Amino acid sequence: MAFRVCGALILTAAVAAGAACGGSSPESQPASTAAPAAAPAADHSGHAGGKVFFKEPANGAMVKSPVHLVFGSDMFTIAPVPEGEVTTVRANTGHYHLGVDTDCLPAGSVIPKANPWVHFGKGNDNIDMQLTPGPHKLVVQAGDDKHATMTGLCEVINVTVTE
Repeated sequence: MAFRVCGALILTAAVAAGAACGGSSPESQPASTAAPAAAPAADHSGHAGGKVFFKEPANGAMVKSPVHLVFGSDMFTIAPVPEGEVTTVRANTGHYHLGVDTDCLPAGSVIPKANPWVHFGKGNDNIDMQLTPGPHKLVVQAGDDKHATMTGLCEVINVTVTE
């Protein structure tokens, strides 16, 4: 499927989503000062049977732009990326990434900080995104504190944007 989202529109969405995934702003710092639990570097399972999914829109929906997207998780904790340099990842914890007109990345892949991906490093779970009319494949994929993907934490839906 051809990539149908203008770079400027993704950039707008990325800014709206607080795409500064590095967590350098005060609101992205966790309230607790306890050290995060470390997950083994070679283990990309990252969860205990959890999942991430789209709450809105439904798969196959006919929608108008801007499209309101809402993500959810089950048995997986969504949290802001810790502030500063991340040297370890927290077990069963991460944040959302949205891919437009792409596929889920394999487990252990680092999700690029570029089109077609939008990072939600502040732990947010929704966005209003401008999409061109026509069919689009949308991907919500969890990434750990280092933006690496984990087995099974990805969902793909298809929507059609009407004029």
